[in-house]
Amino acid sequence: MVVEGLAFVAQVVLCIAFYNTLGQQWLLVLGWALLGMAMIVGWRARVAFQTSGQSRDRRDWLRTTVVVDSGIYALVRHPMYLSFMFVSLALVLLCQHWLNALLGLLVIGLLYNDMAREEVRCVEKFGDGYLDYMKRVPRANLLAGAVRLLRKKEF
Repeated sequence: MVVEGLAFVAQVVLCIAFYNTLGQQWLLVLGWALLGMAMIVGWRARVAFQTSGQSRDRRDWLRTTVVVDSGIYALVRHPMYLSFMFVSLALVLLCQHWLNALLGLLVIGLLYNDMAREEVRCVEKFGDGYLDYMKRVPRANLLAGAVRLLRKKEF
């Protein structure tokens, strides 16, 4: 987590220093749109945890007592990690500097690794319920999750 945090901070600093280095307006638009999407995905994850997680203390919304599989969690298993990945990629698009792209790859790779480690903890905590959830919902592919959900609702 320390390496991720430092790499992310470096991305932010580079983005400030080299904002739109290549002068590509379409990359800026895509970057800002992705940043907006990251905020929506992260916010929806928090809402789902608060409403469906059955935490003992509502203020401690991350400590769920059940597998949350509704809302955004019906599309992907790790929307919070995915939103951080979107932010990192958005910073690459906004900065357009090769060093920021390398840092972005590092951050995204480490976050994906964190997802796998989190799944081990979730299986230990929730058992077969989480294993079933893993079969139904993709780890981080938002598009595949949406397609699966739409197919499930077909008659």
